[in-house]
Amino acid sequence: MLLRLENIDTYYGQIHILQGVSLEVGEGELVCLLGGNASGKSTTLKTILGIVKPRRGSVRFGDEDVVERSTSYRIGKGMAIVPENRRLFAPMTVQENLEMGAYLTSGGAKEDFDRVFTLFPLLHERRKQLAGTLSGGEQQMVAMGRALMSRPKLLLMDEPSMGLAPILVERNFEIIKEVHESGVAILVVEQNANVSLSIADRGYVLQTGRVVLSGPAASLIENEDLRKAYLGR
Repeated sequence: MLLRLENIDTYYGQIHILQGVSLEVGEGELVCLLGGNASGKSTTLKTILGIVKPRRGSVRFGDEDVVERSTSYRIGKGMAIVPENRRLFAPMTVQENLEMGAYLTSGGAKEDFDRVFTLFPLLHERRKQLAGTLSGGEQQMVAMGRALMSRPKLLLMDEPSMGLAPILVERNFEIIKEVHESGVAILVVEQNANVSLSIADRGYVLQTGRVVLSGPAASLIENEDLRKAYLGR
């Protein structure tokens, strides 16, 4: 198993945010973590990255418990993040933003750029353009490309549909699927259950800091409670 969280309890001060959360992402697997606002999704992601340290439980990445390790250590071991709202370096060009994603590999090899530009041909055309002048959909491409430049074993995606028009959301998730099919394991943290489950292998549903549902994506789509809560059916 590539990533395994076991019985994670995370607190902010005296507030118990994550309560016994366990989840797994296998090699080459696409898993979605679903939940509404204040469900604990962002805290789970921060716990995986080491931004927040759990009071109890373990975070295993590969064959190592990294719960005491820094965020930079985890990134060096093969995690990469596509953050909510992209968080690009707006005054820098597309090319420079991509290079920032490859700082561990001395700015990126030609094959890394080729891979990103094959997935996102538009970025090759815009590579000299300032990232801050791009549309929301284009900025999302840069954010994904920047993360892929580090050759990650696990790609973490925080609300990739946020702020995008429906047609761009659909295209965005098609690209996520393409990245997954290239062999990268992906954990998508999302509120949009419908589109996430349509491409995922498995899913987890968080509610007030607890995993309340989990299983193959196909079975979650048919779950009556989930359909009522998240799919509008």
